[in-house]
Amino acid sequence: MNSLQTLFYLSMAAWFITEILYKNMLKSGKEDKKDKDKSTLNILWMAIPFSIAASIAASYMTRFPISEEKWILYVGEAFILIGIILRFIIIRSLGKYFTVDVTIKEDHQIKKEGFYKYLRHPSYAFSLLTSLGLGLYLNNWLSLLLAFLPPFFAFIYRIKIEEQALLEKFGEEYAAYQEKTKKLIPFIY
Repeated sequence: MNSLQTLFYLSMAAWFITEILYKNMLKSGKEDKKDKDKSTLNILWMAIPFSIAASIAASYMTRFPISEEKWILYVGEAFILIGIILRFIIIRSLGKYFTVDVTIKEDHQIKKEGFYKYLRHPSYAFSLLTSLGLGLYLNNWLSLLLAFLPPFFAFIYRIKIEEQALLEKFGEEYAAYQEKTKKLIPFIY
C-alpha cells in the first residue's frame, strides 16, 4: 500500500469517526425545540453511508475513469481532507448552536461572520466537498455521481426544512440574510 492509499484510508476513518461523534455528542438538549427536524437527520444517515458504499462498490465493478492521470487521486484526497477539517472548524465556530438535528435554541442567533458571510450552510458545503473528494479519488464517473448526488439531495431537503424553521424564528432578519448569501456554493448557489 502506498502513502496516498494510507492517507485515504486514514481520512475515511477520520470522516466516519467524526460524523459518529457529531451525531452522538451534538444532539439538541431537552429544553430545545426539536420538532423541526422532520426526519432530515435520518435521511442524511441513510444517504451518506449509502453513497459511500455504493461509490466504492461501483469503483470495483465498473471502469469509467475521470482521468488516466494520478493527479485526480491527489485532488480527491485534498478535497476529502479540506472538507473534514473545515467542517470541523465550522461546527466549532457555531458552538452550542450546532446540533445534528434541526433545532432552534431559545437564545439562537444567526451567525453572519466567517464562512457564514458567504454561505448559509458551510458545514453542509464542506461535507459535500468531502463526498466530491471521495468520488474524485475513486476516479470513476459513476462513483462520483453515487458519492455526491444522494448526500446533495438529502442536504437540499434538510436546507429547505432548516430554512423554514429559521424563517419562523427570525422572519425578516433571516430573509434579508438569505438575500445576501448563497446556500452551498459561494457566489453561485
